[in-house]
Amino acid sequence: MIGSVNAIASPPGRESAPDARPSGLLLLLVCLILPNAALGEGSQPTVRGTVTAGADHQAPDWFKDSFLEIQEDAVEAGAADKHLMLFFTLHNCPYCSRMLTESFETDPNKSYIQRHFDVVMLNVKGDREVVFNENITVLEKELSEILQVRGTPAILFLDDENKPVARVNGYRAPPRFRSVLEYVTSKAYRKTTLTKYMAGNLTAGTYELRDNRLFKPITDLSSIDGPTVVIFENASCYDCPEFHDRLLANAEVLKQLARFTVVRLNTDSAETIVDGSGNATTAGALADRYDMSFRPGVLIFDGGELVRRYDSLVYSFHFTEGLLYIADGHYKHDDYRSYSRRRREALLAAGIDIDFTE
Repeated sequence: MIGSVNAIASPPGRESAPDARPSGLLLLLVCLILPNAALGEGSQPTVRGTVTAGADHQAPDWFKDSFLEIQEDAVEAGAADKHLMLFFTLHNCPYCSRMLTESFETDPNKSYIQRHFDVVMLNVKGDREVVFNENITVLEKELSEILQVRGTPAILFLDDENKPVARVNGYRAPPRFRSVLEYVTSKAYRKTTLTKYMAGNLTAGTYELRDNRLFKPITDLSSIDGPTVVIFENASCYDCPEFHDRLLANAEVLKQLARFTVVRLNTDSAETIVDGSGNATTAGALADRYDMSFRPGVLIFDGGELVRRYDSLVYSFHFTEGLLYIADGHYKHDDYRSYSRRRREALLAAGIDIDFTE
C-alpha cells in the first residue's frame, strides 16, 4: 500500500551489544558533518536539498462534517444502514492523495462509498480533540498512536456499535479497494477475515508472474543466511506490474536489493515450502500467518526475525530507505521513525534532493 511508508507498520527497534563497528547514529552524524567540513577556505556552503512530496489533498466536500464524536458518528451511520470509515491522512502524503483521487473522487467507487459509508478524515499529526468513545477523549495524533497508525493512509471501518470490523493500512488500487468495501458492506467480517475474503474474491488472470534475475529459486527459507526479502505475488496481483516496472527497475532499489537474498513466492501455489523456523507450509499459508492481504506483499527478515513489512503500495524512495535501514543494521539499535528523521536530515544537509513520489 506498498501505506504508504507507510506505508507501513514499523517494528520497534532493538538494543544490541556495542561492538567495534561505528554505530548507525555515528554514521549519520558523520553524514551531517562531512558536507560542510569538506569545504575548503572560500568554498560555498552546500545548498540544502529539497523535498518533493504529494499534494496537500483536502477532504472531498461530501465527507462527513463531524464533531469528531466517533461513537455517535458510528451510531448515526448504522441507523442509515451504513458503516463509518475513518480515513487517517498526513499533510503531503503521496499515497493518500493518489487514493483519494482514484477511489474517493472518481466513480464507480465514489458513488459506492457515498451510498454505503460515512467518511471522517483524521490527521495523524492533528491537534483536534476526538471523542472516540466514553473512555477515550484525545487529540487526533494521540488517537493515531492508540490505534497504532504507523503509515498513511490508514482506513478503519466501524460498525454501529463503534467496533472495528476491518482495517486497511496503506494505498489500495480502486479494484482492490472495491473488494474491501464490499467485504464491509456485506458484513462478511462476521464470517471470515479480510485476508481470506480477498483471496477468494479477486479475479484470477489479472497478472502473469514475471521472472526476475533477482529472485532466487529457494523453497527452504531456513537455509538462508543474512537478510532476506520475501515477495508474495499471485495471478490476481493488480499492482504487481507497477511493482516490477517502478521498483524492481529502479537503480537505487536494485543496489540495495543486491545485499539481500530475494525470494518470490506464489500464493496461488500448493507447493510445500519451509519457513524460516524450519516448518513445512505453503506460500499462501505463510502470507496468511503474517496477515498479508496486499499483493505484492513484502516481508523482510534478518537472522530469521521479521524486521519490516510492506503490505501496501510503496514508492522507490521509501522502499530503498527501508532496505538500507535493515542491511546496515540500524534496526538493531534504532526505531525506524527516529532513524528516518535523522537520515532525511542528513540527505538534505548534504544537498541531496528527496522525491517521495518516485
